[in-house]
Amino acid sequence: MEANDQLIDALTGLTNRKGFEEQLKEAILLTSQNDSPLSLAFLDIDHFKLLNDTLGHDSGDTLISSVGTSILNLVGNHGSVCRYGGEEYTIIFPNTEREQAFLIVEQIRNKIDGMQSFSSEKNLVKTHLTISGGISACPIDASEANELLRKADQALYKAKLTGRNKIMLAFEEKMAPKTSHYTLTQLERLGHLAQEQGVGEAVLLREALDNLLIKYKHAFTAKR
Repeated sequence: MEANDQLIDALTGLTNRKGFEEQLKEAILLTSQNDSPLSLAFLDIDHFKLLNDTLGHDSGDTLISSVGTSILNLVGNHGSVCRYGGEEYTIIFPNTEREQAFLIVEQIRNKIDGMQSFSSEKNLVKTHLTISGGISACPIDASEANELLRKADQALYKAKLTGRNKIMLAFEEKMAPKTSHYTLTQLERLGHLAQEQGVGEAVLLREALDNLLIKYKHAFTAKR
């Protein structure tokens, strides 16, 4: 297997999660060097588990593949489309403000909402489905890959909670004081670790939270 093949999703032909992570890091680096905007979209098929259980896994695969193709065609040269996993997709928009990215992703949402059938090489599925999405931007929302993705996922989750079939921009969070969650000994160790690693304490706290969210992601996404 060639190295590039390891970065391609077998079902959709899109870049896979590993490839996405590499592309995002590179895109953020270029954004920092060129002082240019970067936007990231995180998309998800609404009620996919129900569709998959009702129509069957083969039809579910067709939906995932067909939606991926539709997203790819509509994004065109504006960005890079990836299958993040399951029924989730990401789009990296270089040199694109988040409002511009929103307009493109809203076109995608509207297009898929209007489709009555989805096809692959082996199957045709007649059904109606919708997608929801969240968009974050660098550097306005975050300047690190994990945080940028978390902000986009956070916006996606809010879109799900408020009715689905919509695209939302990242929003500011109210941060709880760290002293309410950590002991003085833990905070002292955190400070020493931050000095050793040459990063801020906030970065380490976000990384810890990101790892927890990834570990228990299935518990949060099961209800989507």
